Amino acid sequence: MTLEEITAQMQARVAEKGAIDGKVVTFDFSDDGTMTIDGTKTPAEVHNGAADADCTVAVAKDDFEEIAAGEQNAQMAFMSGKLKVDGDMGIAMQLGSLLG
Repeated sequence: MTLEEITAQMQARVAEKGAIDGKVVTFDFSDDGTMTIDGTKTPAEVHNGAADADCTVAVAKDDFEEIAAGEQNAQMAFMSGKLKVDGDMGIAMQLGSLLG
């Protein structure tokens, strides 16, 4: 899946389930780019630009796809070092409802 397809899929999820109000979350896919969910906007925006995030989640794009598809557990990915969180861990914990 391309970064653009992942972003479009996340836009649909945010439109359906909402974002984390008042918070900005960036997913850093390393060389594959970034995706930002900006919950400070109404409606929330999802884009591929960098932003001053409250929480940054570093994860390989393939692992993110598996987590979003329910094929991999985000907590296990975190504990095994496949997923790293920089910033507010409480925000990262709330992402499960958006990804699941």
